[in-house]
Amino acid sequence: MLLPAALLVAPRRSRLVACRWALSARFPAECLAGLAPAARAAFEAARTEALWRDGELIGLTSGHRDAREQTRLFAEAVRRTGSPELARRWVLPPEESRHVSGTAMDVRPTEGARWLERHGRRYGLYRVYENEWWHFEYHPEAIDDGCPPRYADPTHGPRMRR
Repeated sequence: MLLPAALLVAPRRSRLVACRWALSARFPAECLAGLAPAARAAFEAARTEALWRDGELIGLTSGHRDAREQTRLFAEAVRRTGSPELARRWVLPPEESRHVSGTAMDVRPTEGARWLERHGRRYGLYRVYENEWWHFEYHPEAIDDGCPPRYADPTHGPRMRR
């Protein structure tokens, strides 16, 4: 329904524009600002394909966070869990979080995350933590070597799975 209008506004990018309009209606509070340009382009391309090919909506719950916000979230998790080690299971300090660099995305709904887990590698988007179905990171280098980064959980550091 949005495609004819998008064709008038942006003939060469009509599917992307129509997808942006549809997703902004479904997820009005989401903000892609601050994502690294390549990560944002990959995410938008993936969710455009998800919508057009499979009718799957993928929304962004959280993308870029500045170091101050990440510090606040980590401190809150430490207070809630009682220790930095336990807090790291869910929130990393700013010097380790890829949200701060704009290359991590927390997505919704679960069906959209499942789609992204199945098809995201074409765009360099990978779910990297076993305990967070919603967290994806942009790793374009993994497209060529076929080995996405995968961490068992953030408290034990990176563990590559081949």
